Amino acid sequence: MGTALVIENDPNDDLSRLGEWLTEAGLELTVLRPHAGDALPESLDDYLGLIVLGGDQNAYAKPDGAPGAPWFPELEGLLRKAVRNRVPTLALCLGAQLLAQAHGGLVERSTSGPEIGPGLVGKRDAADTDPLFKWVPLLPDVIQWHRDEITELPLRAVLLAASSRYPVQAFRLGDRAWGLQFHIECDTAMIEHWVADDAATLAELGFDPEAVVYATAGILADVEEVWQPFAARFAALMRGELPDADIPDAGTGRTLPLLGQ
Repeated sequence: MGTALVIENDPNDDLSRLGEWLTEAGLELTVLRPHAGDALPESLDDYLGLIVLGGDQNAYAKPDGAPGAPWFPELEGLLRKAVRNRVPTLALCLGAQLLAQAHGGLVERSTSGPEIGPGLVGKRDAADTDPLFKWVPLLPDVIQWHRDEITELPLRAVLLAASSRYPVQAFRLGDRAWGLQFHIECDTAMIEHWVADDAATLAELGFDPEAVVYATAGILADVEEVWQPFAARFAALMRGELPDADIPDAGTGRTLPLLGQ
């Protein structure tokens, strides 16, 4: 078994089901919680891969110039090392935004408003040659919970999935780092926590909290059907056992979103 490093940015967004899928796929997981005072490593030499989870913070700086969380500059440095050294990396929601920002991308408060609950994203043509995304269906079920968005991808990032309101839903940097704007790790208990914490936002949007929990819980089986095999492929990639892991022309640049702007 090999060990993957997991960075938990928020106590309300842990590995949950993703942790189970990765463990079942033969990985040991070392979880660091900088929000609780855990120090980040200087390098990733002791790990097969890096996983960065979401959180309620903003990836971009506060009005006074302070980072969204005290450890974000160090975490962005670790993400740059991961991409530079081809360490397999998976970054979810806030993690994806930090991955983009660390490489020159732009993250902002979305002018489209919050995206909350069950949703669909559309694969881009570039996903057909991606070792993880090529087996994902054209319109996979996902769980959304974010107010910010990646408005500019880093130079030579490859767009893998989009939606009509949020053009950047998934991307790859180089040939070993993936960012997903959506969530694949959630279970019902996590959604219940988020609903309770975001009650004001839900009320502003006119959403019934119980309906959001019910609707999200209703697609968890569909999310697992798509993203559990995705997680297993990522685990195989970390172990160096994924067939066809090499990507022809890994930096193919960006194309327009599948479902429009």
